[in-house]
Amino acid sequence: MKDAYLGRSVAITGHTGFKGGWLSCWLKRLGAKVTGIALPPASDPSLFALLGLEQTIDSHFADIREPGPIAEMFRRTTPEVVFHMAAQPLVRRSYADPIETFSTNVLGTVHVLEACRATPSVRAVVVVTTDKVYADREWPWPYREDDRLGGVDPYSASKACTEIVTNVYQNTLARNDRRIHIATARGGNVIGGGDWSEDRIVPDIVRAITAGVPITLRNPAAVRPWQHVLELCEGYLVLGTRLLAGDDRFEQAWNFGPWPGGELSVSDLTTGLTAAMKRPDHRVSVSPSPLRETQMLRLDISKTVSKLGWRPRLPVREALNWTAEWYGEVGRNRHKALDCTLRQIDAFEALIKQPGVTQSS
Repeated sequence: MKDAYLGRSVAITGHTGFKGGWLSCWLKRLGAKVTGIALPPASDPSLFALLGLEQTIDSHFADIREPGPIAEMFRRTTPEVVFHMAAQPLVRRSYADPIETFSTNVLGTVHVLEACRATPSVRAVVVVTTDKVYADREWPWPYREDDRLGGVDPYSASKACTEIVTNVYQNTLARNDRRIHIATARGGNVIGGGDWSEDRIVPDIVRAITAGVPITLRNPAAVRPWQHVLELCEGYLVLGTRLLAGDDRFEQAWNFGPWPGGELSVSDLTTGLTAAMKRPDHRVSVSPSPLRETQMLRLDISKTVSKLGWRPRLPVREALNWTAEWYGEVGRNRHKALDCTLRQIDAFEALIKQPGVTQSS
């Protein structure tokens, strides 16, 4: 990946978010020229601020629902690779404001892809969606990339629409000159240090422990394919390199998740993280949500492992340890955020160099 991104111009939409912050930091570490466009950070503290990204990358605050700023940024910075991560990513917020969710996630994607078409330098585009793009069948089997898309909540439906929009550009609008190669990345539930989003289990646990109040779970029995943020970032980077090589076979949708059996319920994840944070007896309460949420969600990653060459590196228990380590160290001294983040990136790169297959535990 270092050879692929060293000195290369890369654009990231959504760089002020949780995953965007980690990806920006890693790309900078790889020697890329990183440009970001996003709304200002939605939380205080934010990973964007703690990593000092405003000073180390070419950062711009703008709304992807407005096409002008995106087109202008791409025209000026001439990116070769675009990672489209900007989104309204929260399920419960999508119920409260479906217009914002659909306009950001669907029309915003159109604006980004149109800007790519209008920018001659762009060669590869990775559109980040989610594991929730699949029609919710509540079955025990993992979803494969060719399973039916759907979504009963506004967030899931908007991301399924994002997949359809991207497919139009893959097969029609960007197909004529074959300059741009586009793929979508469907990732599982992400954990790791630096997430302070509302209504996400890891930040909710950290906030509750910090404030000395009970952890409140909405759906403790729900099962999700949890994985560390660096797992997904590696997936995006690998996919970007394949698209840069110009191979049409990679212009598809790709699942990124843990090995089979690596899924955990919300309750088990809470138990694992509180133990990793040395607070195993912290009080937990349950307050069910009236909003519909998927109970069972698993991903089939066999195509991604066999054809893309990506594989999970961190067992979920180890991912929880890394997450607890980050929050613990940065909680004691916020000035340690960049050092801790870079140290974990280095440790993850060491795992990439190891041969063999790591199974979940």
